[in-house]
Amino acid sequence: MMAAGSGEPLARVKGLFCNEIGFQTPKLDTRAALFDASGRILLVHERDGRWALPGGWVDVDQSVAAHALKEIREEAGLEAEFVRLVALHDWKRRNAQVSAWNVCKVFLLCRPLGGTFAPNIETLGIDWFPADSLPPLAHEKNTEEQIALCFAAHADPGWRPIVD
Repeated sequence: MMAAGSGEPLARVKGLFCNEIGFQTPKLDTRAALFDASGRILLVHERDGRWALPGGWVDVDQSVAAHALKEIREEAGLEAEFVRLVALHDWKRRNAQVSAWNVCKVFLLCRPLGGTFAPNIETLGIDWFPADSLPPLAHEKNTEEQIALCFAAHADPGWRPIVD
């Protein structure tokens, strides 16, 4: 069914689904929200020209928070510390793109500690943006609504995470 619906060759679809053994569980994607002293959010400039919160698929050997901090280092060149959970979203409910996998998106508020961006294989640059002036976003990674949640969590020390 997936091959027919996607137009991908059956062998490729089989390879995507048959490479894992055991119970199939959702993939975890972290997105880190960092704010500067002016209250602007950090976004990384993706190689395709769009912008996103630093993040990616959680590595098997890392916790969600440790992975988010690693992604901040790799994509933005910054050191940071975990502050609190913003949201745990079901990707299919919150992001418009179609995916063959279930994905849990974890949004984490983190505090920048310092560092400097260096060009890398994933990102072209970084910049800080106010809530009312966001650049074109990579919507499969984060939406305007998800970034707005990050702004709200940053402004509210009593924030209660939103969990789907």
